[in-house]
Amino acid sequence: MSLHLYNSLSRQVEPFQPLDPSRPTMYVCGPTVYNYVHIGNARGPVVFGVLADLLRRRYGALAYARNITDVDDKINAAAAEQGVPISAITDRFAAAYREDMAALGVQPPDLEPAATAHIGEIVAMIQRLIDSGHAYEAEQHVLFSIASFDGYGKLSRRDIEDMRAGARVEVAPYKRDAGDFVLWKPSSEELPGWESPWGRGRPGWHIECSAMAAAHLGETIDIHAGGVDLQFPHHENEIAQSECAHGGKVFARWWLHNGMLNFDGGKMSKSVGNIQKIHDLIAQYPPEVLRYALLSAHYRQPLEWSDGLIEQCTRTLERLYGTLRDLAGVDAGAVAIPDSVETALEDDLNTPRALAELARIAGEARKATDPAEQSRLKRDLLGAGLAMGLLQQDPAAWFSGATVEGDDARIQTLVDERNAAKKARDFARADAIRQQLADEGILLEDTPAGVRWKRSR
Repeated sequence: MSLHLYNSLSRQVEPFQPLDPSRPTMYVCGPTVYNYVHIGNARGPVVFGVLADLLRRRYGALAYARNITDVDDKINAAAAEQGVPISAITDRFAAAYREDMAALGVQPPDLEPAATAHIGEIVAMIQRLIDSGHAYEAEQHVLFSIASFDGYGKLSRRDIEDMRAGARVEVAPYKRDAGDFVLWKPSSEELPGWESPWGRGRPGWHIECSAMAAAHLGETIDIHAGGVDLQFPHHENEIAQSECAHGGKVFARWWLHNGMLNFDGGKMSKSVGNIQKIHDLIAQYPPEVLRYALLSAHYRQPLEWSDGLIEQCTRTLERLYGTLRDLAGVDAGAVAIPDSVETALEDDLNTPRALAELARIAGEARKATDPAEQSRLKRDLLGAGLAMGLLQQDPAAWFSGATVEGDDARIQTLVDERNAAKKARDFARADAIRQQLADEGILLEDTPAGVRWKRSR
């Protein structure tokens, strides 16, 4: 099967073919680094990381860029509050973001451009837009004129008059049109800024991605991806400024958007206090559980995030790792990704179907008794896991590391004490220890090799 991807621009699933099969290009919108990011910010990197691996397998190469936004009013506010330069904020939280992504099994992109390292490219692109009549200077600001681009609204399918009406609240007096957006804005002395033909200032958010994508991937890229919340205005504005700056060339041939995370049926929001930061979650749960959860629904659909989902994914991974533990003595040979899993991913990144295949393979492996069949199924199970970034650690490491307390020795001591109590026929003490462990989320499993323990949460 050929790779098919849903294109948000056409609203259709289309067969994917890169402009240059020897170097497909993909740009994913990265974080604004002023704090630890929330779990919703991880869905795109996890899912599109699976796509990146798929593209590399199919084409043998990929130029994958995921940017860092390191100049922003939220960053400025955090730096001012702490009395430090913005780099002290951005360096800290960019590093934290990379650590969080690594914990979730997200491989680094090929390119990680930062906005502040591309001020020259940003200024040059803005100047081209001014020279071509698509942007104008007003009171030390430079703004993009949406009226100058007939295609404005083609991605979000929004009516330009409706967008203008929605933008009329507190419209800046220097705007020609309510929908015009900022490319460059002035910086006072206490704010970070760079010299430009329009005075000392800093770039608007939208222009940064356009300049960085062009600098590293070219004027036309194969895939641009990000959260559906970025479709308007961010991605809409990227299309407008990029295509106008590049003489009408298509900016991105495919637009991919992942759905949002919902909590208890509602959108994640600071106002209702349901923001869950990755940094905190990976201290509470095995990161692989979080990764599994992020892949459990199709990327274009909303994902209902809950404690129940985490518990379900934990149990599923325990079952899968338990299968691998039972096959510890079986030689799997060279691992390869099963065709059924590859086919699922080639169908618009159908990760739920791929996970279902993984579960089916594990189920067959648990029933198999023929050594050759066990070897094949273990190989397929590991290969299916590899395609999803799962099941790549030793089963013993999984079962001993599924909690943050790090008190494995204490747990084993209690297990040993329970075993001794049973031998001494002190069943009351043995039952009390089992209950104590159960209350801590530790489950005991009697096997021919002795008592094993595992964590249920």
